[in-house]
Amino acid sequence: MKKLLLVVLAAAVFSCGDDKKNAKTDMKSTPAMEEKAAPEEPMADSNVAVIVIEGNDQMKYNKSEIRVKAGQTVKLTLKHVGKMKKMVMGHNWVLLQQDADIAAVGKAGAIAGANDYIPTDMSDQIIAHTKMLGGGESDTIEFEAPAPGTYTFMCTFPAHYALMQGTLIVE
Repeated sequence: MKKLLLVVLAAAVFSCGDDKKNAKTDMKSTPAMEEKAAPEEPMADSNVAVIVIEGNDQMKYNKSEIRVKAGQTVKLTLKHVGKMKKMVMGHNWVLLQQDADIAAVGKAGAIAGANDYIPTDMSDQIIAHTKMLGGGESDTIEFEAPAPGTYTFMCTFPAHYALMQGTLIVE
């Protein structure tokens, strides 16, 4: 009787292990399933606006409007989610002063390749900017949100400003 009980218990233990093994084998694993639980995010700081904006190979940002509060620290990350290299389809994010001439900055940027397409002679028109990125790259900058108002942001890679621009609304 004891032998029979041991055999039944052993069979139950081994069959349960096999089911778990088969269940793991049958399920297709995804990267999200394999990742460990992410650590908890720190409490949000109302004095910091965290912004993520993407540029793609179709010369578009995924956001045309961003809202922040005056005086807030803005932590902005630009992600180039395309695949093309910087020299072919580079993107940056440039925030202009309210009175800046968008076309003039765009044209000057187009010929400023040696300076990542940031026109040094128009630095008084620029509040903040990321570096120029190629596909798969990202850059994070921090700056203080300017006075309340509406500001233009744009990409200064040659000819991109016509499509890649939006507004930063400071409340």
